[in-house]
Amino acid sequence: MKEKASIAEHRKEWEQTTLQKTLARFPERRQSFETASGITVERVYTPDDVRTDYVRDLAFPGQYPFTRGVQPTMYRGRLWTMRQYAGYATAEESNRRYKYLLEQGQTGLSVAFDLPTQIGYDSDHELAEGEVGKVGVAISSLEDMETLFEGIPLDKVSTSMTINAPAAVLLAMYIAVAKKQGVEVARLRGTIQNDILKEYVARGTYIFPPKPSMRLITDTFRYCKDNLPRWNTISISGYHIREAGSTAVQEVAFTLANAIAYVQAAIDVGLDVDDFAPRLSFFFGAHNNLFEEAAKFRAARRLWARIMKNRFGAQNPRSWMMRFHTQTAGCTLTAQQPDNNVVRVTLQALAAVLGGTQSLHTNSRDEALSLPTEDSVRIALRTQQIIAYESGVADTIDPLAGSYFVEHLTDEIERRAQEYIERIDAMGGALAAIESGYIQREIQESAYRYQQAVDRKEQIVVGVNEFTVAETTPLRLLKVDPAVRERQMARLAALKQRRNNEKVQSLLRQLEQAAEGDENLLPVILECVESYATLGEICGVLRRVFGEYKPTVIL
Repeated sequence: MKEKASIAEHRKEWEQTTLQKTLARFPERRQSFETASGITVERVYTPDDVRTDYVRDLAFPGQYPFTRGVQPTMYRGRLWTMRQYAGYATAEESNRRYKYLLEQGQTGLSVAFDLPTQIGYDSDHELAEGEVGKVGVAISSLEDMETLFEGIPLDKVSTSMTINAPAAVLLAMYIAVAKKQGVEVARLRGTIQNDILKEYVARGTYIFPPKPSMRLITDTFRYCKDNLPRWNTISISGYHIREAGSTAVQEVAFTLANAIAYVQAAIDVGLDVDDFAPRLSFFFGAHNNLFEEAAKFRAARRLWARIMKNRFGAQNPRSWMMRFHTQTAGCTLTAQQPDNNVVRVTLQALAAVLGGTQSLHTNSRDEALSLPTEDSVRIALRTQQIIAYESGVADTIDPLAGSYFVEHLTDEIERRAQEYIERIDAMGGALAAIESGYIQREIQESAYRYQQAVDRKEQIVVGVNEFTVAETTPLRLLKVDPAVRERQMARLAALKQRRNNEKVQSLLRQLEQAAEGDENLLPVILECVESYATLGEICGVLRRVFGEYKPTVIL
């Protein structure tokens, strides 16, 4: 009896006959194809290209290693949170934008802070000139925070705040607003980004050196464990690493290396891994290569589950779960032909959904030119809603599973990311790799290679290096009033006249003493905030005690 021919034999026969005849007449577009991470893309994939063991590597949704999703029903039970990142100018104007988005069907808030706020300066600081309200909302005090959330019940919404070095202070302000609203603090839901390591390598809004910065993070872990059990205490962010120029593989590897450092730091101060790990969350970018991006999310989820279970010995299955927010890729948006960005964002959002994200922000078409207008934000939100309610992709779980190509990519991204993590471990961990400049150099080299490919037209960017047109900017752009800073300064001056300044100074002295010791800083920061000490005053005290970080020069 003749044995059945193997897939490899059938493939060889196909290549020698059917394929060769076509190639002789119609050569392929280029000699080789690769993903953005340099993973070779073969002409066709078969079961021979997949090493996956279904039970070991995939399993079912809601089961370890969570490759297919962290919830047993995923979007069949509840859609992802539609969380549009927003904030500009004053707290009043941002409050109006939040209410508009909620009226349009947004299901979670995401706060963008201006640069002075992100680096711990009040709007009246000399370094804040020209930056107040430009890339986010200006928040200098609890009074600003009260205005920002006026009329928005904090027990009814989930709020994400993109804040890092002063994350503990902004969280304290959020808690204080909730208390003033009469909301039970334990019911608060949301996330602070609070990821300082990626600031040193990719984003730059750091204040303090690494050691005291890690202390603020672990203090937050401890405080939230006891007081805010539903709050995500950190959003470990690959997004900014990717925006700085990394590949998809590097995004996974460097994000998880940072996450390992946070987990170890928390364990080192006496926290049990299962007491804080279920409240860790992640944040990734979604780029244009649909299949690589969907595979990236699946690989990251599986790799993190294995790290938490095998490396850290976590016992609670919730500690193994990677829950993540996704934002479409700002760095892919073009000022040229900005309407093309609607298409890019749609592909990126689809990749995030196919990859199993828990929440999603879709960028607006005009963000390469300015902060988004209401019209552009509505289109971005409608993109999510059309994917959710009209495309059918949310009706079954992990619909790309079983694709020979996608499973191969998932395996390959996990393998390559694991190799990076092992290299970083050998250097002494993420902090040592950052201090040596290794991670920064890897990102810079990747960004340089990509730009070279664009310059040589090996990587086509529609409307930029191909398919260009002569154009003017047709869109109506949002402009932030330059007088915002003057209004903020007047508001701050009036606050400082009204408040009990003797109490403020007493509490700031208590904060200084606490920072010089080893007690948890969150309770005294909360007291300072509730007395209307400003962000700049609180961070100024911590600057005196902790010092400021000076970046490593990378050549």
